[in-house]
Amino acid sequence: MKSHSESYKQAGVDITAGYKSVELMKQHIARTKTVEVLGGIGGFGGMCMPDLTGISQPVLVSGTDGVGTKLKIAFLTGKHDTVGIDCVAMCVNDIICAGARPLFFLDYIACGKNFPERIESLVKGVADGCVMSGCALVGGETAEMPGFYAVDEYDIAGFAVGVVDKDKMLNKSDVVCGCKLIALPSSGVHSNGFSLIRKVLDVENRDLSLPIAELGGKSLGEELLTPTRIYVKPILELLKQVKICGISHITGGGFFENIPRCMENGLGARIYRGLDIPPIFDYIRKCGDISLRDMYNTFNMGVGMVIAVRPEDEDKSLRVLSDCGEKPFVLGEVVSTDEGVIFDDALL
Repeated sequence: MKSHSESYKQAGVDITAGYKSVELMKQHIARTKTVEVLGGIGGFGGMCMPDLTGISQPVLVSGTDGVGTKLKIAFLTGKHDTVGIDCVAMCVNDIICAGARPLFFLDYIACGKNFPERIESLVKGVADGCVMSGCALVGGETAEMPGFYAVDEYDIAGFAVGVVDKDKMLNKSDVVCGCKLIALPSSGVHSNGFSLIRKVLDVENRDLSLPIAELGGKSLGEELLTPTRIYVKPILELLKQVKICGISHITGGGFFENIPRCMENGLGARIYRGLDIPPIFDYIRKCGDISLRDMYNTFNMGVGMVIAVRPEDEDKSLRVLSDCGEKPFVLGEVVSTDEGVIFDDALL
């Protein structure tokens, strides 16, 4: 590559570092390539020719998201190889809620200074997430923006596209009173609520590498950087075997905002099972003196995805998800209410 600009480098943008980043990330991008991808990286656009066999009316479903201030934990710990998984997860977990199979993903990384090895770590995480969800990383952008971002800081966002047959799209009208709500456990905090976490745990002024007894001896940095779980493959398998009525991805806004999103107005969720709440949530709650209701309205509290199925499909759904390596359980059921989410008295 002969391209080089000494003047641009003196202004803070080293385009040769960008070329090195691309070379380092190629091996990770290659792991995500599917038979539907046309060409490779380096062009002006990523190309995908989806297999539409058996799909009479293809509908494209898209999603975009970032990682939020969880990135601050990556900056403080110097660990950058998992937040890319979060970025993918936040996008593909959303589009699977429509019943769509993820096809491809693009990332956008903006940084104060391009450190090629750090960019490689970020893209490695993105590639890991793409492999977990069965979608291809077909392109992206790395923007070096001196004076806009601090030298050691960056932001990462992503964009995913999936496809579903119109006749198989999940529809709110299928969710009715009596539907069972099956929960899939989270891996921890995932990627929401970190502005509150950073405040109550004062992460900028403590050693995040020290083991914490309340977290089973794990360090706070290790716990908080645990990547968001990706639920695409088990849900795609469940879609093949069971009529899913609705799906909710439990992200920002917790139970109260997200569970009702898969239902028509006038319907809500009755939560009648107590959760095995991961220790990190109890730790956050105690440190911040946060009400339990606020916790459920901010965090996932150990539940990453909620799936509504007909009562007669409850047992089969639990079995299929278990066979996929999940640990599903019945969280509650759909009821007639204008309150959105109702907890049994003993739970909240």
